[in-house]
Amino acid sequence: MSVRIVVADDQELVRAGFSMILDAQPDFEVVAEAGNGTEAVEAVRTHRPDVVLLDIRMPGMDGIQAARVICAETGTRVIILTTFDLDEYVFEALRAGASGFLLKDVRRADLVHAVRVVAAGESLLAPSITSKLIARFTTETAQPRPAPSTERLAALTGREQETLKLISRGMANVEIAEAMVISEHTVKTHVSNVLTKLGLRDRIQAVIVAYETGLAVPGRSD
Repeated sequence: MSVRIVVADDQELVRAGFSMILDAQPDFEVVAEAGNGTEAVEAVRTHRPDVVLLDIRMPGMDGIQAARVICAETGTRVIILTTFDLDEYVFEALRAGASGFLLKDVRRADLVHAVRVVAAGESLLAPSITSKLIARFTTETAQPRPAPSTERLAALTGREQETLKLISRGMANVEIAEAMVISEHTVKTHVSNVLTKLGLRDRIQAVIVAYETGLAVPGRSD
């Protein structure tokens, strides 16, 4: 079964280049292209793709606005395209529900790999990169919180909260298992429970929640 993709970028050559690379894969199908956020939203509503690539800066409705609409209305996974690896809007894009982001100068193999990873339900960013990125933007945008927000985290067990805190440090499952002295299978169960109970799509959103609730504090590892 093919992975259905929509590519949205206001630069025709960039859009066409990405589409050509992706369409060349035997298990990929680019079902539509879009030149702005409004067209991207309509394309997703019409074609219901598995993944949509959204340029973060487009005329009219930008990538962040489009991501909010797409993630709220559909199960389509969003990958944000950006020129800079720490674009000031990336954090907002991730909060909007995006599953990660790619630089526009991404290598062909990495682009293909990224789409496969996101289509499979995982987040695009490596855990260490996720932690650094979210910590930076949270430090710059969030107000200090004296204590974790118990209301948002009340649904989680103590072990699940501990798992969430370790996710926010950029740890992979095997590292979490070692830190908590449990099996990797148990870690996977905890991670799945965290995402389900908090209504999250992936680990990236879990990291954001950890910082927003005060469970994780930038610069602290306790």
